[in-house]
Amino acid sequence: MAQLRDGFQSRLGFVLAAAGAAVGLGNIWGFPTQAANHGGGAFLLVYFAVIFLLALPALYTELYIGHQAQSNPVKALNQAWQDSNPKIGSTAGYVGLCGAIVMLSFYSIVAGWMLAFSLEPLARLLELNELAAFLKGDSTLRNFIFTPLMLLLTASIILKGVKSGIEAWSRRLMPLLLLLLIGLIGYMATLEGSIEGFKAYLVPDFSKVTDPDLVIAAMGQAFFSLSLGVGCMMIYGSYLKPNENLPKLTASVALLDTCVAFLAGLLIIPAIFVAQQSGVEVFQDGKLIGEGRLIFAVLPELFMNMGQIGLFVGLSFFVLMSIAALTSTISSTEIPVSFLVENHGLRRKNATIWVTLVIILVSTTIILNFEWLFGLIISVLTHYQLPLMGLFYFITVGWMWHRGNKLLEARSGFHYYFAQYVRFICPILMTAVFVNVALK
Repeated sequence: MAQLRDGFQSRLGFVLAAAGAAVGLGNIWGFPTQAANHGGGAFLLVYFAVIFLLALPALYTELYIGHQAQSNPVKALNQAWQDSNPKIGSTAGYVGLCGAIVMLSFYSIVAGWMLAFSLEPLARLLELNELAAFLKGDSTLRNFIFTPLMLLLTASIILKGVKSGIEAWSRRLMPLLLLLLIGLIGYMATLEGSIEGFKAYLVPDFSKVTDPDLVIAAMGQAFFSLSLGVGCMMIYGSYLKPNENLPKLTASVALLDTCVAFLAGLLIIPAIFVAQQSGVEVFQDGKLIGEGRLIFAVLPELFMNMGQIGLFVGLSFFVLMSIAALTSTISSTEIPVSFLVENHGLRRKNATIWVTLVIILVSTTIILNFEWLFGLIISVLTHYQLPLMGLFYFITVGWMWHRGNKLLEARSGFHYYFAQYVRFICPILMTAVFVNVALK
């Protein structure tokens, strides 16, 4: 069965695909907003610490479980818990599966906004002012048009499988994303007010580093940015060849993802200060106006103030955001699709259709109850489910999984010391963060 599964054909293809899963709106949309709202440089410092101390080990354990099992998260976690209680493993797999569907449902709505905003400069350029206003406006109709459009775009890639779909498109989209991001940073650095933004982002206020809210936000953002806790990395790990160097690949994915998050902050936070310099109201009571919708509340107004060049800057920026969204929706969709194919014997085409229909249904529910449901879902997923599932992976690899767990069987070298770190240090650190927040 394992040899019949589709898989990645090269290390570069895997790194770009896994980084694409991680490098998404969590980096370019969520990370700069969290940084701006939690002390800029202080958040950046804590974020790097969390990535190294917790998110990188969690990424490795999630990839490792999938790589050893060569199957989807429900099967993989069931196997890992065979010696104790396989139902616990399966249940956790289903929790991750549901989390992936819910995350993809709200993610597709935001991705649809990106797609609409990327078309808005073209409409203005063609002097289609009513269409431009519709694309830029906040309407239920626009959500019902562009959310399914993004889902259909994702489904068209998933239908082609891992090698011809996910890997092939990741090779095309990721380099383009990086080029656009670096080019926009270079242009933003030339504008008045950007220097203050760079200072706010890069110079930490050490008095804020121990703030429990900042720490939990950094941890949630780190897990969200790396797509941990819902099974994205587990399924990608299962598509790797059995003899791959997993520690090296894990480090490559984490490094690329963290670099893009850092670069996103170098673009967005200076852009906020440039907007403020040009008269756009950005902060209110020390918090960003719009918070999660910063990119749609502040930056388009900045691009408008740039005149004709703003059309091209806005177009480039939202094309960048659309690419980031697409690379992430691909990975999240693959989780339930692989589950239906492997656990229920559906053909990939039928599984993709069913998953897309379910996500459209959940997205519709969110759209119709947007005011209270959208923010609640983001908060529950990023602050609680993703880190708690990361904690579950640490417990699984460090304590509950015995047969076939080469990491735990090691008696010397990197695997031995890393296994002890996963068993003792990681769970203690994560639990301490949650306890600290609960007692605040």
